[in-house]
Amino acid sequence: MATSRGSDTARQITVAVSAVLAIIGSFIGSGAAGGEAVQNASNGALAADATLIAPGGPAFSIWSVIYLGLVAYAVWQFFPAQRSAERHRALGYWVAASLLLNAAWILSIQADLLWLSVPIIAVLLFVLVRAFMIARANPPSGIVDTVITDGTIGLYLGWVTIATAANITAVLVAAGFDGFGIAPEVWSVIVIAVAGLVGVLLAIRFGGRIAPTLSLCWGLAWVAVARLTDAPESIATAVAAIVAVAAIVIVTIAARVVAEKRSA
Repeated sequence: MATSRGSDTARQITVAVSAVLAIIGSFIGSGAAGGEAVQNASNGALAADATLIAPGGPAFSIWSVIYLGLVAYAVWQFFPAQRSAERHRALGYWVAASLLLNAAWILSIQADLLWLSVPIIAVLLFVLVRAFMIARANPPSGIVDTVITDGTIGLYLGWVTIATAANITAVLVAAGFDGFGIAPEVWSVIVIAVAGLVGVLLAIRFGGRIAPTLSLCWGLAWVAVARLTDAPESIATAVAAIVAVAAIVIVTIAARVVAEKRSA
């Protein structure tokens, strides 16, 4: 075990404080503090029926799992055996950055600065990709570390991937973008295809990790449900989302099998 340093305490406190701020941001974003919920803020630009890429409302329940995992990580990194672990030294500030960016994203929507939400979520996506790369490069200490650290970051990454696509689409629609004369359904299929491709690349790059696939496919599945059961209806978008889910799952399984064989 590596020797504990004063910088470890600073890192741990930074992660813990960032987690608290993220929870406060979530509380504000839910509308419980008296303001509007995120889906109703910015003139409803992020509502489930605002664009063809918007996931159905129940999809956002995944945030409860992600926040629970992030709080668990904030506590886990304080455990003596984790305090000086190299993987947490490498991960800590990236996780803290993701938490602060998440809070900043919510506040940008609440302040009706919809345009600002795009660079924020784009940076958040980059931070999560980097964090997951670090987690994969530094083996976990055991199953608990795998679930709390890798599982949480993976779920976070997969969800933010589809959220980024939905966010950018919402901003463009709110700004009056006409799609250069191309039909909205064509654009929605293209965006879904890009999100699916990202999911496939993540599966290949990370050896078929399950967590990113679960949350990304969860989001895509709810896009399909929303387009089949709610306005604006779009069979083409729903079919594209279902195909994307199938492709990501198949590639994830194949990548996992290959990774297992290589490690055997």
